[in-house]
Amino acid sequence: MSGMGDVVEFIPDRASREDWARQHAFRRVLQAEWRPEDPLPPDDVFELRRTHEDPHEYRRWFNVLDGDQVVAELQVEVRTPESPEYPTSKHLMWGWAYILPSHRGRGIGRSFVPVLVALMEEYGATVLSSTGEDEPGHAFLRRLGAEPKLVERASRLDLREVDWDMVSRWVAEGQARSPGARLELMTPFVPDELLDGHCVTLNELLNTMPFEGLDHGEIVMTPESVRVWRGRMQKIGSVNPTYRVRDADGSISGMTDVLKHRYEPGIVRQMFTGVHPRARGRGLGKWLKAAMLEHVREAYPDTVWITTGNARSNASMLAINHGLGFRLYRTETFFQVGRDTLRGSV
Repeated sequence: MSGMGDVVEFIPDRASREDWARQHAFRRVLQAEWRPEDPLPPDDVFELRRTHEDPHEYRRWFNVLDGDQVVAELQVEVRTPESPEYPTSKHLMWGWAYILPSHRGRGIGRSFVPVLVALMEEYGATVLSSTGEDEPGHAFLRRLGAEPKLVERASRLDLREVDWDMVSRWVAEGQARSPGARLELMTPFVPDELLDGHCVTLNELLNTMPFEGLDHGEIVMTPESVRVWRGRMQKIGSVNPTYRVRDADGSISGMTDVLKHRYEPGIVRQMFTGVHPRARGRGLGKWLKAAMLEHVREAYPDTVWITTGNARSNASMLAINHGLGFRLYRTETFFQVGRDTLRGSV
């Protein structure tokens, strides 16, 4: 068996079955250490995610092999010129790396740096974003000159311990505090004919999220991008129920959605929840979250855990989650570094 090699690109469209087998073996080790509490996506789902084409995003993967074994991987993402987010995000590149425990401390992480710099130059990016969940990862990113910009709290709720009487009260109180308003449930996805108006409101709400010190572009969801994403979800049997609050004047004042993957029994992922600034202080966030919990309980009765993530500075949403019983189980810190600083780190 040959020794450890250089950084090589993994190109899904050109991968042989042996190449895919190496990828699957690697991700099983990764999952066992990094996300042991989560179900492993099936092989066909993983391959579909890697081979799908997204007109709004370039995605590339790079491996280090030791003989026939993948021992490290680098993933990068950057917006394409066709993306509606490109004007405000073209300077940004996202990168994430994982090295098997058996191969850490051998300089593999630093071997990825020239690759990252070359990719940033290729795509015209000047800021690299990455994340770390433990001190060794944070320390490595700091050695590259990266600085922490945003801390996200990942929390989860055990539905077996939910106070369902309280949840019902929150729903009733939300309705009472907003006379004339009504909840609208859209499932399994937002209907195609509603996407134009839905995206307008969604973009307004998404861009009110706290990003702390993170350099970020404007979030722009379009009917086209939603359809591309929805098509991928449908192929793997996933659904995306969404609740909205529509006020008496017809305007949408808040929304929340969850993602349910067929291959994740017992788990539902709480996605975005947002209330328009003009409607805050009426308990709409509590109303939406409580109503969605009741829907999940009825639609997916096998659910044990609901997971979610929030910026550490998002005190109002964290308070709602804590009241429902969500509890912290990990934190993720987002780091950023300029291209010139990164180039000088090696």
